[in-house]
Amino acid sequence: MISHSSAAALWRIGNELRGAAEVSLPSPFQHKRPGLRIHRRPSLRSRDVTIEYGIPVTTPVQTLLDLTPRLDRRGVERMINEADKYNLTNPPRLRRDLDQRAGERGVARLRHILDRRTFRLTKEELERRFLPLARQAGLPVPLTGEWVNEFEVDFYWPDLGLVVETDGLRYHRTPAEQARDRLRDQAHTAAGLTPLRFTHEQVRYEPEYVRRILAQTASRLAIATK
Repeated sequence: MISHSSAAALWRIGNELRGAAEVSLPSPFQHKRPGLRIHRRPSLRSRDVTIEYGIPVTTPVQTLLDLTPRLDRRGVERMINEADKYNLTNPPRLRRDLDQRAGERGVARLRHILDRRTFRLTKEELERRFLPLARQAGLPVPLTGEWVNEFEVDFYWPDLGLVVETDGLRYHRTPAEQARDRLRDQAHTAAGLTPLRFTHEQVRYEPEYVRRILAQTASRLAIATK
């Protein structure tokens, strides 16, 4: 069956195909074939292989696992997003599949990347991590849980006209959730406010980036309100 970068190209979840096509064999086949990169994998099971366009190929989940050790974090995230986009798998289903493959190569790293993108801070933890960043950016203490333009917002600075919203789930937000997010931002903008949106992951893992964006925005708004 085709596998690795060749399988990713077939599933449209990666553009890592370089050079020889990659195939996996379920037997200890020893011969080399020109133009092929052969992986001898007698441990592959029936759940790891399927047929697509009449071609034996590793499943999307197995393909993700095969390529995860080769790619950086952004490359893995892009593959997960593409697999979700083409309805090959989604984060909840992928997490369940990984739970059944504990100990296999690539599982631990793929789970770590997936969990980092889909975890959600509690309200108390979010405020505990975000408020110091806002203070370091030169912002006063915001109002929290206020209703602004008929939406409850996470953080609000009325004197600056700044609203900050946070998203706990990056992957697989439903169309209705995405539409509601756009309506919120549009309502705030139409009312003359400046909406900013951060993920919980950014607040937790990229605090310097969050602080810098807050500082730049606060500086601009302070000048505009003078």
